[in-house]
Amino acid sequence: MSKDSMQPQIPAWTSVTGQTLDLGRASSFSGRCATISDFEKLNRLGEGTYGVVFRARHKKTSDIVALKQVRILPEERQNGIPITALREISILRSLRHQNIVNVLDVAVGLESLEDIYMVMEYAEQDMAVLLDEQKVKFTMGQVKCLFRQVLEGIEYLHRNDIIHRDVKMQNILLTSKGTLKLADFGMAREYSPRPLTPGVVTIWYRSPELLLGTKRYTPAVDLWSAGLILAELLLSAPCLPGESEIEQLTLIVKLLGTPSPEDLSAFSEMGCPQLISWRSTTMPQGRVSNLERRFLHETSRETVRYLSGFLEWDPGARYTATEALGRGRSRFATDAQKWWKESPREVTKELLPTFPELRNVHKSSEARNEWLGAKHAGKPEPQENSKPLEGNSGYVFDFDEGSQVRRPTKRHRAR
Repeated sequence: MSKDSMQPQIPAWTSVTGQTLDLGRASSFSGRCATISDFEKLNRLGEGTYGVVFRARHKKTSDIVALKQVRILPEERQNGIPITALREISILRSLRHQNIVNVLDVAVGLESLEDIYMVMEYAEQDMAVLLDEQKVKFTMGQVKCLFRQVLEGIEYLHRNDIIHRDVKMQNILLTSKGTLKLADFGMAREYSPRPLTPGVVTIWYRSPELLLGTKRYTPAVDLWSAGLILAELLLSAPCLPGESEIEQLTLIVKLLGTPSPEDLSAFSEMGCPQLISWRSTTMPQGRVSNLERRFLHETSRETVRYLSGFLEWDPGARYTATEALGRGRSRFATDAQKWWKESPREVTKELLPTFPELRNVHKSSEARNEWLGAKHAGKPEPQENSKPLEGNSGYVFDFDEGSQVRRPTKRHRAR
């Protein structure tokens, strides 16, 4: 036996994406990762249960990025990086699309394995802040431009067998160049026809089959959420802001009417455990659709028809992302094309308006309130160490895989 063969073998290290890493004994602690000292934190963008997000500047390149800190809870310290963060990094590093937020690197502290950040491309706005705080009202041409980008991102995910599972306004970012990006992939999973966790998607955007507890859902859950994104863009307010599963189902019935026998049969085939109790106790009977009454005064009949293609009780009857974009020869795609071709047509993203970055403005309360308007006067400026509202960053992931009930902190809107 040779002398070299008697030397202890150094294990091969691999990244979450399967790439071999050169982390031998002579390597530094951080390997090929960036170090957090490479960045200057400028201000905090948001915070959730499992992460804090900062706007930062790379000291060498002066590039502005978002640093998403991976928060490791005390009970997880012995197990290293939380599996939710590893999954998010792995999925995002495998995706490359203009409408998906990009992970640029992983940065670590020089002294502790527990000081870990995802380095992400920076987007100047998140859509929830634009609607909630800046009270933006988009034109129909702008709505179509924004919504096409939402669908392009979802179609790309579904084409790669990824379900986002938390499409909501807080997780949609907008750059100063008009490019919209889906963010927060902490709940995203590769799709396969196996049982999946039912307690996903923030409740305002959760589809009926998830509210009824099925574990055998499909990518159609993202399309239901997308329909509510479109509804919110049209209304400039959340469409179905329920506080519990039962209240959310009640709001859906008020909007779409009581589910038909065929819809209920579809839920039964999906194995929805809450279906029987809902039907026998709290399901409203004999309600008709109020979709036109709710939206027709805001938009056209063709828009209402298009919106209804997302908001179907039966997930099998909803648009796919491809059909919703008007692509293909199916009847659904043909119907969707009518909306895209209806006047006004969508504007180009270069013609989308730009907005002040209120998250990054270090001004007095009076100056900020001057921008927000008289309705907001007197509200205190958020303190540097105070916890922001949920809508203050689309980069934050707030729930783990084990959560069975995903109730959001209600987005506060000035009255």
